[in-house]
Amino acid sequence: MTSDEDDSDFWGFAQEAQGLFTPLPDEEGASRVHLAGCLPQGGLLKSVDHVGSPRAVAGNAWFELLDGAGATMGSYFVNEVTVVDVEPSVRGEGLVDLTMTLWCENALAGAEQVWDLIRTGQLNRTGMWHELAPEDRHAWLSVALWSREYQRHGKPDAPAGQVFTLDGRHIADRDTFYCAIGEAINGPGGYFGWNLDALDDCLCGGWGATTPFTLHWDSSAEARARLAERVAVGDHEVALFDLLLEIFEERGVSVILR
Repeated sequence: MTSDEDDSDFWGFAQEAQGLFTPLPDEEGASRVHLAGCLPQGGLLKSVDHVGSPRAVAGNAWFELLDGAGATMGSYFVNEVTVVDVEPSVRGEGLVDLTMTLWCENALAGAEQVWDLIRTGQLNRTGMWHELAPEDRHAWLSVALWSREYQRHGKPDAPAGQVFTLDGRHIADRDTFYCAIGEAINGPGGYFGWNLDALDDCLCGGWGATTPFTLHWDSSAEARARLAERVAVGDHEVALFDLLLEIFEERGVSVILR
């Protein structure tokens, strides 16, 4: 963890963290996070000795998720980090087991399992999102977004003129479309938008593909039937499927329906 106000104010690390993706039942966005084998430093260390008082509030921070080699997979902005309990840890001399409360708007329930797949190298094949429940698909997309730089390993955008294949068999709604297009462009667990504005941003470059490119949309008739939701555009409505085609066309993507 690192203070959001000063990158040099490092708050420490922990060998294991639990609870970030488990929201408290009566407080939207709030979590109770347990850090095992923690070495608190900086602003977090200052709060350790003041449990139960206003000085136990460390403030806002960036909460980084690390892989087995210590590389950052992604990070979340967390608000009002407050130390509520601390005790010596059996994981090593000088370490503590620390419990804190915090607020994190983007740490969605269901995301932890996806991060575990990335950390262990198991997010390595297409279609792993097919069997997810609807609420877990959105969590999948959130991890795809926050882990995108780590997963691409500095790989540049595919050059203009590329051909990508979008599998429409499992596209049933908005989230499944974004899961499928992210995978089509950037491979397993890939990100290429998770709403219409984000899709448009991705088509401007910097997210894995360079326009103009060609998109072969397989099983497009099935996808068209499922993406029939009406979306307001100006003073009229258009089917989501048709709106996606318009966005692609405006950004120089040639879509071949198959």
